[in-house]
Amino acid sequence: MNASAYKQVLRSYEADRGKARELYERRKAEVYARLPRVGELDAELTRISLKAARGILQGGSDMVSVKRRIEVILEEKRALMEQAGISGDYLTNVHTCLHCEDTGYIGAKKCQCLKQRLIDRHYSAAGLGAALDEENFQSFEFKYYSDKTDPTVGLSPLENIRTVYAYCVDFVTKFGSEFSNLLFYGETGLGKTFLCNCITRDLLDAGVSVLYVTAPMLFKKIEDFRFNRNEQDAPDEQLELVYDTDLLIIDDLGSEFSTIVTDTELFNIINSRMLLRRPTVISTNLSLRDFKDAYTERIISRITGSYDMLRLFGDDIRFKKKLLAMGGI
Repeated sequence: MNASAYKQVLRSYEADRGKARELYERRKAEVYARLPRVGELDAELTRISLKAARGILQGGSDMVSVKRRIEVILEEKRALMEQAGISGDYLTNVHTCLHCEDTGYIGAKKCQCLKQRLIDRHYSAAGLGAALDEENFQSFEFKYYSDKTDPTVGLSPLENIRTVYAYCVDFVTKFGSEFSNLLFYGETGLGKTFLCNCITRDLLDAGVSVLYVTAPMLFKKIEDFRFNRNEQDAPDEQLELVYDTDLLIIDDLGSEFSTIVTDTELFNIINSRMLLRRPTVISTNLSLRDFKDAYTERIISRITGSYDMLRLFGDDIRFKKKLLAMGGI
């Protein structure tokens, strides 16, 4: 992520904090107008807090009695607002994110909302938003898969894709409670990317942070970071997400230009996410034999030992869709 894009994300928090302050002041004025006593209680809370702070600095504050008095005031305030039909969090629930109060950070740690904003920026820049809106479990179509049994595997492409589809739905349903990784493999045009988008869309809707990248895009980002870091203000933000995001999806692995550097980085990503127990989904057009020839033994060992292998086979679905659109089938 370049400096400009990263700064835009941070500026969005500034705007949200400004909106939160305006909303708070508007709500406070409304409550004080209806319940003047709440204003008096807030003023007393401010006086007590300032007095306690001075006492701490001077070493003579009775924090037990201060805490009790604050509890009494807060309880009276809550009761007054409740009797007036005003929610107890009406004056505090003003931020877009209640966890970080629109700062993006909880202490020194990135809030989930910051991770997702950075990911959304990535999706926008890569033009992935439209695909995620259109390709989901509800729009998945089985009619393009043949029901004729493939004698080499003993089942039809339709039977197979129904099993893979159910596996993906189960993966989403159990996400967060069970740790697993997926590898989709098979020839091009069979629905691997579509299924990746289905998983991404459902988990994003559930509030899970999902970073979806193609392999060429991922390794291009790594190359930019390694060799052009002096040209970027915060170049490591997106790479941090590769390790931090709840789910990483690497689509089309094997289409990147493979080097010793890319192999090393791929192993680091796979291994680190396994140790952190953060799931990863990978798709590849390579056969298992070609996959094993393309990557180092330690990468293959990690994947075959820790990923559920889901094969897709049959005719090119994209080609069938084009023929159907042209009236050919």
